Amino acid sequence: MTTDYKKVLITGVAGFVGSNLAKALLDNGVEVIGIDDFSHGFKRNIESLLANKKFQFIEADVRNENTFKGLNADVIVHLASQKIPRYSSALLVLDDNSLMTKNIVKKCINDKIKMVFASTSDIYGKNPKLPYSETSDMLLGPTTVKRWAYAISKIYSEQYLIANHEEFGLNYTIMRFFGSYGTNQNPTWWGGPQSVFIEKTYNDDFIELHGDGSQTRTFTYIDDTVQGVMKCIFHENSSNDIFNIAGDPDSEITIKDLAHLIWGLMRPGTEPKIKCIPYSTFGNYEDVQRRLPDINKIKSKLGYEPKWKLAEGLKQAIEWQTKLYK
Repeated sequence: MTTDYKKVLITGVAGFVGSNLAKALLDNGVEVIGIDDFSHGFKRNIESLLANKKFQFIEADVRNENTFKGLNADVIVHLASQKIPRYSSALLVLDDNSLMTKNIVKKCINDKIKMVFASTSDIYGKNPKLPYSETSDMLLGPTTVKRWAYAISKIYSEQYLIANHEEFGLNYTIMRFFGSYGTNQNPTWWGGPQSVFIEKTYNDDFIELHGDGSQTRTFTYIDDTVQGVMKCIFHENSSNDIFNIAGDPDSEITIKDLAHLIWGLMRPGTEPKIKCIPYSTFGNYEDVQRRLPDINKIKSKLGYEPKWKLAEGLKQAIEWQTKLYK
């Protein structure tokens, strides 16, 4: 049921998912070429991997197609990405994400190798029909709201992969991540709300909720995310298909309850400091009120099964992140 790939190239290897994936691959005897320019990743995430003879690290920019010259692998897992432009440029998100995708698709077609692409649950947008399956409609807000630039860039990339499969036989797998968290997560908003909530609670500071905190998310512990990525790389049923990678849909939680949960784990018996801030604080922004995955497809086709409960995973994330502050 598995393909015999010996070498995997990872873009964004010093990032959250990339570093954890690299470790899992190396632990399974797979050679890894990792590329990162440290614009969002951290050297500390891959420090323990550098001595491994099966790990080759290249500090380079994925936007430059010359980065890939002379590199040989069986699969490229494309994780490097600009994210939702809350405080940054929508143009950067659109330009960078499309350019990186095009460079890697070209490499994969020329070398006749597989491309595994990290998309996002954000592409489902505001679709009120829950849960989101891989065939669900995408309902985005107006183009005047720059928040949707990230989802648009990923939708474009997905369409680009599928079109290149049809035209040139590109072998691809698309992964749609739902709220990954855990060891090596970015400790800023880039890493998600749990990262910021951990920092604020550690400092006995106010946790700021966007809006009223009633919006919900389904979070995925990093070990489960990596399990899903590994199956998308190696399972023979993964080729030329799309898969949600998410935690147990029963773990859906409001952002307000997430804040209370983290505070309770870190400062039990004390009243959490929480305040709500309007979306207007960071520009013309539009949030998704509910995000709930359907993971039946990846379970039935690839044998994926999430193992981590939210509270247990958060304990691991808290333990790891708070060490950064000591």
